[in-house]
Amino acid sequence: MLALARPTPRLPNQYLPTDENVRQYVSAQIRQLSPDRSLRAAMGKTAMRQTSSQTAEPNHVSIRRSASTVTGKSHATDAAPASERDDAAPTTTGEAGKPGGLVRSNTDVGPRRESLSEKPKATAEDWEIRHGYDEQYNSSKYLEHLSSTFFMYYTDKRHETGGKPRQDDPSHNSEWRMRDRLKTVSAALIICLNIGVDPPDVIKTNPTAKLECWIDPTPIVGTNSKTMEQIGKKLQEQYEGLSIRTRYKQYLDPSVEETQKFCKSLRRNAKDERILFHYNGHGVPMPTPSGEIWVFNRNYTQYIPVSLYDLQIWLGAPSLYVFDCSNAGNIIANFDRFVEKHEEEDAEARKKDPNLQFPNHGDNIQLAACGKTESLPTDPNLPADLFTCCLTTPIEISLRIFLLTNPLPNELSLKDVTRIPGRLAERRSPLGELSWIFTAITDTIAWNLLPRATFKKLFRQDLMVAALFRNFLLSERIMRANGCHPMSVPPLPESHNHPLWQAWDLTIEMVLSQLPAMIAAEEGGPSYEYVHSEFFTDQLTAFEVYLAQGAPNQEAPTQLPIVLQVLLSQVHRLRALILLSRFLDMGAWAVDLALTIGIFPYVLKLLQSAAFELKPVMIFIWARILAVDGSCQADLIKDNGYQYFLTMLNPSAQLPVPNQSEHRAMSAFIISMFCRGFSQGQTVCLSPELIEMCISHFRDEENPLLRQWSCLCISMLWADFPEAKWVGIRCQAHQKLCEMALDPVPEVRAAALHALNNFLGIPDLTSQVAHYEECVASTIMIMTNDGNCMVRRELLVFFSTFVKRYQNKFLVAAFEQLMEEKEFLVESEAKNNWNPQRGSLSRRNSKPDSDDDGHPQRVSKGSVQGTMWMHLLILSIDPHPEVAQDAKMIVDFIHEELLAGPLGSKAQLLMSDVVKLSRRAASAKPSAASRQTSAAPNGRRTPASGSPAPPVLPRNESYLSAGMRRTASMAAAMKRLTFGGSTEEPQAPQTVQVTQYYPGGPKRSRVPEEWSRPPDVHDPESKPKTYIKAPSPKPKGFQKQDPSSAPTLPLKSGFFDWSIEVSHPDSSQAPRNLMLSQYFGEPQMRPNEPDEPGSDDYNKKLWRRSRNEKVLNCTQPLKGVAGTSPWDVPAGYFNNGSQPTKMCFHQFEDHLAIADDRDSICIWDWTNHTRLSRFSNGNPPGSRINEARFINEDDSALLLTGSSDGIVKIFRNYESDKTIELVTAFRALTDLVPSSKNAGLVLDWQQGQGKLLVAGDVKVIRVWNAATEICTNDIPARSSSPLTSLTHDVIEGSTLIAGYGDGAIRVFDQRLKPALAMLRVWRRHNQWITNVHMQRGGLRELISGCRDGEVKLWDLRFKGEVRTIRAVEEPSSEHHHYNNNRGSGGLLRGLSVHEHAPVFAA
Repeated sequence: MLALARPTPRLPNQYLPTDENVRQYVSAQIRQLSPDRSLRAAMGKTAMRQTSSQTAEPNHVSIRRSASTVTGKSHATDAAPASERDDAAPTTTGEAGKPGGLVRSNTDVGPRRESLSEKPKATAEDWEIRHGYDEQYNSSKYLEHLSSTFFMYYTDKRHETGGKPRQDDPSHNSEWRMRDRLKTVSAALIICLNIGVDPPDVIKTNPTAKLECWIDPTPIVGTNSKTMEQIGKKLQEQYEGLSIRTRYKQYLDPSVEETQKFCKSLRRNAKDERILFHYNGHGVPMPTPSGEIWVFNRNYTQYIPVSLYDLQIWLGAPSLYVFDCSNAGNIIANFDRFVEKHEEEDAEARKKDPNLQFPNHGDNIQLAACGKTESLPTDPNLPADLFTCCLTTPIEISLRIFLLTNPLPNELSLKDVTRIPGRLAERRSPLGELSWIFTAITDTIAWNLLPRATFKKLFRQDLMVAALFRNFLLSERIMRANGCHPMSVPPLPESHNHPLWQAWDLTIEMVLSQLPAMIAAEEGGPSYEYVHSEFFTDQLTAFEVYLAQGAPNQEAPTQLPIVLQVLLSQVHRLRALILLSRFLDMGAWAVDLALTIGIFPYVLKLLQSAAFELKPVMIFIWARILAVDGSCQADLIKDNGYQYFLTMLNPSAQLPVPNQSEHRAMSAFIISMFCRGFSQGQTVCLSPELIEMCISHFRDEENPLLRQWSCLCISMLWADFPEAKWVGIRCQAHQKLCEMALDPVPEVRAAALHALNNFLGIPDLTSQVAHYEECVASTIMIMTNDGNCMVRRELLVFFSTFVKRYQNKFLVAAFEQLMEEKEFLVESEAKNNWNPQRGSLSRRNSKPDSDDDGHPQRVSKGSVQGTMWMHLLILSIDPHPEVAQDAKMIVDFIHEELLAGPLGSKAQLLMSDVVKLSRRAASAKPSAASRQTSAAPNGRRTPASGSPAPPVLPRNESYLSAGMRRTASMAAAMKRLTFGGSTEEPQAPQTVQVTQYYPGGPKRSRVPEEWSRPPDVHDPESKPKTYIKAPSPKPKGFQKQDPSSAPTLPLKSGFFDWSIEVSHPDSSQAPRNLMLSQYFGEPQMRPNEPDEPGSDDYNKKLWRRSRNEKVLNCTQPLKGVAGTSPWDVPAGYFNNGSQPTKMCFHQFEDHLAIADDRDSICIWDWTNHTRLSRFSNGNPPGSRINEARFINEDDSALLLTGSSDGIVKIFRNYESDKTIELVTAFRALTDLVPSSKNAGLVLDWQQGQGKLLVAGDVKVIRVWNAATEICTNDIPARSSSPLTSLTHDVIEGSTLIAGYGDGAIRVFDQRLKPALAMLRVWRRHNQWITNVHMQRGGLRELISGCRDGEVKLWDLRFKGEVRTIRAVEEPSSEHHHYNNNRGSGGLLRGLSVHEHAPVFAA
C-alpha cells in the first residue's frame, strides 16, 4: 500500500504572494532558531518515511509531502533557469574542513557548539552556492543556455522504427510511366463538302459562315476541285502542326466504297496503334438519330448513309474520331451501343470457337462539335468549321474571337491578327509565346478538373490526343458562346468558366495592344521591342505562395503544370527548379504528383546541361525522385546521365552552395540507387576512383549523412559483383569500413556493417579470401556490445552470412561447445560446487593436444568461428527481443544442421544430457535460510551449503559471458530442438543462486565485514500469496517468429530500405541533435512536424512547455518553506500489490513509477490514486530492478530502468498498458553477476549532457553517450569494493561522485584521462554508502549517508565533510547482534534528497 501525506503550511498567508516575502520570512525564521535544537526537531517531520521497511504490511508504502507542495510539484528540475534559482540565501565557507567557520544557510540549521551570537551575521555577500559554482550559475550565458536548450534523447527515427522499413508502404509501382503509350500513326481526313450543292436538311442564313480551313470555297465558279484540294491540303497542314509524324491521307467527297476501302487499309497498316478519323459533314445531311453519317455514291447523285456498326468494323480500335457536323451528338449517343453489340457477338462466337481472334472495339475516343439537336454556328464573321479551327488552329481562332468580343481602341482588323510576328515553335517570339502560354493554361485546367487516370490517358499518353483535347477545352468555351455544346468520350467536366481563361484573355490583350507598333516596325517604322508577358512570373509567384502555406491537406497545386512548362525557358528555369525542389520536399505524395504531371523527361534532359548553378537543385530533385521510385536506373544510363552525380562525389568538385557535403551525400545516395540490383550500373560505375572518393568522405566528421551513404554506395557497388570487391581490396576499402565500427553515429556504423556484409561472398574462396573475411569478422566483433539495437541486428546479418559461408567450421564449434557444456555440468553436479580451479573457463591447456583435465584440445578454440559462435550464444539472450530472435535463428540453424549431419546422433545425445543436467541443477536451488552467509577470515563472503561460488575469471572473460556460455545457451537456443516447444523470451542462467564475490583481496583491516554489506542483505524474500506476471513490452512493429518455420540463412537486412526513408539532420546539428532525423521522402527544407508552428505536435509541445513553466513558477517560492513544515497531512493511500523497492516521481506529470522486488513496474497517478499501467521489465531469475528514472521530462518523458544483471531498458508510453513500447535495451555492464543481494547496477542520468553513468559490482564507471549509443569512457573505480551510488553536478556536468561499499566517496572528472580522473577521496564513512546525491537546484548540496545512520554534507573544495548528522538512532550494544542479522533499527536503509528544497529523507 502507498500512503501520501502533506502538512498544514506554517507560513503566514501574508507572506505567500511574492518571492521577496518568502525570502525575508525564511531568512528570519532561520536566524531565530535555537542553537540547542536538533536538526530533526528543526525539520519536524520533514523526512519521507521509510519506503520499503519490513513491517506488518510489506506491500504498504508511506509517502508524505510538505506544505510547500500543496500548490504545485516539489521535484522540478533544471528544465529552465527558474527551476534552479533558490530563494533561500546560500552559504559562505570558512577554512577547509572546519564546519565551525561556515555561516548557516537554509540547509545548515543543525545545532552548533558555539552560540549563534558568537557567529558573524550573514550578509547578502555571505550566501553562496556550494562547491564554488556561483560564477557559473549566475552567468547570463549559463542561464540563457538553460532556458533555450532542451535536448531530448532516444526519440530519433531509429528508436521509433527500430531500423525497420515501413511495411505498410509498398514499393512504388511506377504508375507514372506510360507502359501502354500509344501513337496516332495514321489519319484519315474525310471532307464531305460537295461545293455548290447544299444538303436538303440544311437551311443557311444569308450572310452565313463560309470559311473552311480559313479558305472561302465559293469565290470562283467552276473551280470546285481545286478548292477542295486546297481545303484538304490546308486541313492536313493544320493537323501537322499538332503531330508531324502522323501519316495523313485526304479523302475529299468520298463514296461509300472508297470509305470502306481506306478504313480497312488504315487499320491494316496501323496494326495496334491509334487511327485518327476526322469527318467534316458540312456538305451532306446531318447524322441520323441512330448515328449514321453520310457520304456519296460514285456519281455524286445520292447521299449514302454509313452505319456506325460498319464503321467500327472497318476501323477497329484504338481510334480517335472527330465529328464536325450538325447534330453530332447523335453519333456520340449511339456509338457505345454498337460497341456493346460487337462485344456480345464476339462473346457468342467465342463460345463456339475459343480459338477465334476478334478485333478490339472498345478503346475509342470521340470528339463532337455539338449536341443531338444543335446546328453549327452560321455567324459570317466566324469560319464554317469553327470546331475544326478550335482543334487545329487555337491561337488564330482565339485572337479572332477576342477581337470580335472585345474591340480594342487601336482599331485592329480581323486580318491584322494573322500578322503577329514569330513562329509557333519559337517561344521567345510573340506568336510562340502565345502558343506556349496556351499550352500551359489548358494543361493546368485539365490537371485541376480531371481525375488523375483520365488526365494521364488524355494528356500524357498520345501527343495527338493531348493536343486535340487541349484545344477541345478552348472549343468548349468558344462553341458555348455560339450556342453549341461540344461533346467528348470520355466526357469532360465543364471548363468554359475556369479562372485561368481570364489569364488567357489578358495575355491576348497584351499581345494585341502591341500589335500595331510591331506591324509599323515591320513596315519600316520605328523599331519596337516586344514586351514579354508576365504570365509565368506571376504563376511562379502564386506557386511560391502555395508552398509558403505548407500545402494544406496535401492539395495538388494549381500551378504545377505551369511550372513544368517554365522548365523549357532558360530565363525562369532556375527559379522554377528551386520551387519544384521545395514542392518535392513535401513528401512522397508531392513526388508522385510531379511524376504524374510529366516532370521526369525534363529533369532527365537537364542532366546534359552544363549550367553550374543548376547542379545543387538537380541533385536534390533526383534524390527525391529516387527515394520514391528507384526504377529510373535504365534512364540514368542513357546519355551517361549518372556521370552528373559521379562528378559531384569528387571532394575537389565545387558547388555554389555552402552545404556541399550534404549534396555529395545526395549524390552518393543517387549512385547507390543506380547500382542497387542493376548490374549495368555497377559495371559503368566500377572504378578505383569512386571507391577512393567514398573512402575519403569517411573522414568528414561534420556530416554523418555523407559518411553513411558513402558506406552504402560502396555496399551497392560491390554487392554480388566480385570484380568490384577485388577493386575494393586493392583500395583497402574493407579495412577502412572496419574502422567505422566506433563511429559516433549509429546509422553510420550500421551502414559500414551493411557494406561489409555485401563484401562477403567472393565465389573463389581461396585462403587469401578467407583471410580477408576472417580479419573483417574478428575486427567487428567488438560491436556486439554496441548500445544500439539496430546496429546489433545489422551485425547479426553479417554473422548469418559469415556462418552460412563457413558452415562446416561452425558445426565443429557448436559440437565442441556442447561437449564443454556437458563436461562442466557433470563436474558441477559431482562436486555440488563451482571449483574456481576447475571451471571450464579457467582451464588452461597443459599440453599442446589437451587441456589440464586431459580432455582433447578444442579445434575451434581461438578461431574466428569459435569466438563468433560464443558471441552468437550471448546475443541469443540479448535484452532486446528482436536481436535475441535473430541470434536464436542463427543458433537454431546451426543446431539443426548439426543434427542432420554425420554427428547428428552424438549431438542429439549431448543435447539431451545437457538439458537433463541443467534441469537437475535448476531444481537444486538453496532455501532462503541457506542463502545466509558468514564472514570468512579473509573478509570475503563464503557461500552456504548448496550455494556455490562463481569461479575466478580470467581478465579477458566476464562472469556474464561464462554463465550464459555454460547454462543459458541450450535453454535459449535448443529449447524447441529438444522438446519441440516454442521459443519464448530468452531466459538467463537458472542453475544455482549466485552470491557476489568481490575480487581484489580482503577488505580494510579491523573493519567488520558486515559493514560492507547492503542494509537489506538479510531481509527475507517477500512472497505474496498471488503474484501475477505482467506482460513485457515489445518494440514497435515486433513480429514474433513462427516456431514451426525452419530457420533460413542468411538473414535479410532491411537497413538500406530504411535508410532510403531516413536521413540525418543538417551537419550543423549533428551529431549532438540526432533526434532530428528526417525522411528522404519527407520535408528537409522546412521544420519537422513537431517544430512547425501550428502543427498538432508543436501545439502539444508548446502546451507542455507552458505547463512546466507554470509548475516551476508555483514551486519556486515554496522551496524554503518545505524545510520548516512538518510532512504530516495525508494525501492518499493505495495498494501496489507487491513489495515496492524503488520509486521515482515525474517532476511535472502526476506519475509515480514503482518497481517491486520481482520484475514488475507500476505507474500510478498519485493525485487520483489510480494505477495507470503495470508491465514487466523482463528480468531473469535472480536479478531485480535497481534503478528507475524518468528522462526527457521537459517534453514526452521516457522511463529508464536498470537491472542488477547490467541491463538498461527504456520504455515509451509507459503510462498506458495498450501503447507501451520498448524503445531500446542494451547491456550497459557486461561484468555483473546476476544477483539480488548486492549493489548490482547503479546509474545516474545526465539530461543536459546526454550521458548515462553506470557502475556497480564492477571495477569501472562506464559512461554511455545517449546520442551516439556507445560507451565513450571507462573510468577506473579505484576500489575493490562495489560502487553503491552515483551522482553528478548539473552545472558543469563533468564532475561525478561515487559512493562505495566500504564507506569511501570518490570524486571524478570525466574530462581527464581515465587513469587520472579521480580528484578526491573521502573516507569519513566506515560502512556501506546507502546514497550520495548532489542537488540539481537549491544550493547544490552534496549529501551522503551510510548504513550506520550517519549523513554528511560535503563541499568539493574541502578535504573533510562540512557537517555530520545522525539521521538514524545508533543501536545499543545489547541489540548489536540482532540488528546485524535482522536489519532492524540502527540501519540507514534509504536516503532521498530533495532536488531544490533543504530537505532529505532517511
